[in-house]
Amino acid sequence: MSVVSGQIADYLGRASMIRRMFDAGIELKKIHGADKVCDFSLGNPDLPAPTAVQTRLYELAGQALEPNQFGYMPNAGFPWLREQLAEFLSDEQQIPLGAQNVIVTVGAAGGINVLLRAIMEPGDELLAFSPYFVEYGFYAENSGGRFRTIPAAPGFSPDIAGLEQAITPSVRALIINSPNNPTGVIYSHEELEGIAALLSRKSREYGRPIFLISDEPYRYLTYDGAQVPPVLPLYEYAVVVGSFSKTLGLAGERVGYLAFAPQMPDSDTLLNACILTNRILGFVNPPVIGQHLVSAALGSQVDVSVYAARRKAMAEVLDNAGIKYQMPKGAFYFFPEVPAGAGGDDKAFAQKLVEELVLVVPGSGFGCPGHFRMTFCMDETVIRRSADGFVRAVEAFR
Repeated sequence: MSVVSGQIADYLGRASMIRRMFDAGIELKKIHGADKVCDFSLGNPDLPAPTAVQTRLYELAGQALEPNQFGYMPNAGFPWLREQLAEFLSDEQQIPLGAQNVIVTVGAAGGINVLLRAIMEPGDELLAFSPYFVEYGFYAENSGGRFRTIPAAPGFSPDIAGLEQAITPSVRALIINSPNNPTGVIYSHEELEGIAALLSRKSREYGRPIFLISDEPYRYLTYDGAQVPPVLPLYEYAVVVGSFSKTLGLAGERVGYLAFAPQMPDSDTLLNACILTNRILGFVNPPVIGQHLVSAALGSQVDVSVYAARRKAMAEVLDNAGIKYQMPKGAFYFFPEVPAGAGGDDKAFAQKLVEELVLVVPGSGFGCPGHFRMTFCMDETVIRRSADGFVRAVEAFR
């Protein structure tokens, strides 16, 4: 007799490879010592939050407690933060937004689940380009939907022709992630325009909107002057999902948001639906302290130059081992190819790296075998310490 549902039992059997490798790293560190293991598995941002966060924490700690200071607020978050976010996002997205276009959520993950619950009927499909963030499929199934992927074009750019072939009347939304996890690719304005035009045409053809969900937690982690184009002006059924986990180093505070295209027909109905699903999914409202911290630090960010230096160091390690890769333009991941001698077996190569006390995540976990993901949100000394292990792992497959 099982104590869990059949669906969850299945999930446990195919749980995230990221977490599997992270858990393996914990065991290796117990055996060999943390200073011997190079763990590139989990994208856990390690840079300290901007000083505005610490200042606001001190202010909050020094205030006398007031009635209901930590009580419930509206399910969409504090109205004053929604106003501030709308003003900030109006500049970012290059389109006027008001508080009625924004709700605060329990992280970007909470925001995606809230949105999908509001728009999806049982059997509806969520599309994504592969490689993709590993949790998207679970999020779709949380709302009774199905998840389907389209292989990316060369260079991990969106394959718009492939997307057109994949769209059927059951498709309810396309979710994109730029800068992308795991590839670090940033979609161009022209690519986004092409996606928006296609979704607009297909929405008219099928008589119901196909939403464009832009998942943007890495928007401000970019390199070499790269810019992330805004999505909201391009398509009336666009929704931006954002988070302060990476930008402000507040991953554990769980504060994110949904921003709806202001030109969306009947957008107030969708907003109210998301406020309802925020409650009935059990999120209820975003964290009180986290909202205060975001308000104080809005417009600030962690020191991206530190990530840039680590990116350079990781590229040098991969070059030294003769591993092919595409330089990431954003986020904090590399998604290299497995060595030719491994025959495309990303799991075998990842296991060989484990023997060298180096942890990466097989690309199969992101829907893209033949690659592996490495995060560079750790001290540069860890990155450089892995160099010999990579060389030996590559030599083992020659």
